[in-house]
Amino acid sequence: QVQLVESGGGLVQPGGSLRLSCAVSGTIFTIYTMAWYRQAPGKQRELVAHIINDGTTHYADSVKGRFTVSRDNAKDTVYLQMNSLKPEDTAVYYCNTLARSFSWGQGAQVTVST
Repeated sequence: QVQLVESGGGLVQPGGSLRLSCAVSGTIFTIYTMAWYRQAPGKQRELVAHIINDGTTHYADSVKGRFTVSRDNAKDTVYLQMNSLKPEDTAVYYCNTLARSFSWGQGAQVTVST
């Protein structure tokens, strides 16, 4: 059974940074394009960034230049480095494949506030 376990969320002031991790187990990690999504209260879940297994990355316009997605294929883990955080980045962050192949994990709460 595939498991997605997100970690690294927390409360941070505007302008601060956080690094999220997502450990994937139960599947062959390297064959998938992995993605980060987020869901703010009352809003639809949205795609934030994704990374192909060759390292090619893509970002939503709202996070371009501030967020960096990376992966460690030896550790079956995908990361999201978030810099210059804004209050509008507040959401629960989830990882999954770009095709949303697996059941969602518990997510990581990110709150950007003074």
